[in-house]
Amino acid sequence: MEKDNNEQNINIELAYLTIEDYQELKEAMIESYKHMPGSYWKEAHIEKLLKIFPEGQVVVKVNNHIAGCALSIIVKQPLTEEPHTYKEITANYTFDTHNKYGDILYGIDVFIKPEFRGLRLGRRLYDYRKELCEQKNLKGIVFGGRMPNYHKYSNEISPKEYIAKVKSREIADPVIDFQLSNDFYPLRILKGYLEGDILSKEFALLLRWDNIYYQKSSLKTQLNKRVVRLGLIQWQMRPYKNVDEIMEQAEFFVDALSSYKSDFVLFPEFFNAPIMAEFNHLSEPDAIRELAKYTQEIANKLSRLAVSYNVNIITGSMPEMIKGELYNVGYLCRRDGTMERYEKIHVTPDEDRVWGLKGGDQIKVFDTDAGKIGVLICYDVEFPELGRILAEKGMEILFVPFLTDTQNGFSRVRFCAQSRAIENECFVAITGSVGNLPKVQNMDIQYSQSMVFTPCDFPFPVNGIKSEATPNTEMILISDVDLDLLRELHNYGSVRNLKDRRTDIYKVECNI
Repeated sequence: MEKDNNEQNINIELAYLTIEDYQELKEAMIESYKHMPGSYWKEAHIEKLLKIFPEGQVVVKVNNHIAGCALSIIVKQPLTEEPHTYKEITANYTFDTHNKYGDILYGIDVFIKPEFRGLRLGRRLYDYRKELCEQKNLKGIVFGGRMPNYHKYSNEISPKEYIAKVKSREIADPVIDFQLSNDFYPLRILKGYLEGDILSKEFALLLRWDNIYYQKSSLKTQLNKRVVRLGLIQWQMRPYKNVDEIMEQAEFFVDALSSYKSDFVLFPEFFNAPIMAEFNHLSEPDAIRELAKYTQEIANKLSRLAVSYNVNIITGSMPEMIKGELYNVGYLCRRDGTMERYEKIHVTPDEDRVWGLKGGDQIKVFDTDAGKIGVLICYDVEFPELGRILAEKGMEILFVPFLTDTQNGFSRVRFCAQSRAIENECFVAITGSVGNLPKVQNMDIQYSQSMVFTPCDFPFPVNGIKSEATPNTEMILISDVDLDLLRELHNYGSVRNLKDRRTDIYKVECNI
């Protein structure tokens, strides 16, 4: 390939500012701020910034020449929450407001020389600031954005109206347009912000970017995990003589998953059904009520296993009698020994007709040391309203223990569960039982394939399936999920199902 001799290679470098750069920096500032003669930082100012916060001062160079610069300090959030001027936020240009123990990165200057505009160099400077903010675990970035085209409209509209028209694309503003496209959002109009800024009529728009990875300092020694290991038990239905035998098998699986350092163990719906074989001579409603007498015992044993094996156990579900009514319930057994209860909200026509099961009324999100979780038992996942309610409460992982007899029933659970992952931007883990119970009425055949679903966007598998078990085979399925990927999806996804809902025309409400 022949190359034009007049064509020049462009080398772009992001570098820390040094005091040796000052003379070239000064010239770049003078050229960039021609509308404000004399508006450039003195060498003493740059020396001070480099002394108190060197990593906050960066330049972008093109072919070893300064093309732009970003300067910043760290301040306490309350300083940014009240109306202020540029002089006030910089402590009369002394930068004494800088606080290494602060929680907000405050941008005090960004510029690109006119000859280099159009190369998207400003984006590089802002990307660096965002990375610095995340690295230092700061809450976000704040700065006063100039409004350089406001002088053209100041006799006709207020600054507030101007910003509204910029946001609706009725007016173009090179600075504000750029900030809004880089995920900054407006907080308030600042009057008299930058002295001498005649183009903005000394108005500025206070803008903020939130660090979605910010973690509040905690005195607890236990840190919440962000990469979470899920352990799913695809349970084989087989004859068991008593509770001790079924718990022996349960402990075998808990032990195995604990040895792989799983954070959660998920059992299927009605995994304890084999015990009903002892009551097969009774009517179906009576037999399942006999099974319900073991629920508290099994839940307590699983809670002890959660502590012993240092794993959070979701007990699938079991029948339980409450004030004379039969419910389908389960328990979250945390590894710290605490327990919480969840209920199946929607009972199937068969559960109602054959057993007389009642639907519960608890829709809860549970806090754990490995994220916020929700549990929907089998048929419940086929009602999208429940998943949306849980998502609005902050759910990150949805667990779905199920029991299906045919592949038709499994497909309903499977495809609805995957839909919940996409529309609610969360992970969904499902597991059921396999095999046959010829001596248990209404529980004779089972079909299952355990799976972990994800949203469908670039950080996730293209088909939305993180992992899947072999169908109709007793086994465990282990899968790691990164909760921070959900934060990225919520804020920067190709589509944002939660944020883009038109709550002005529709919404889902919980009546309890």
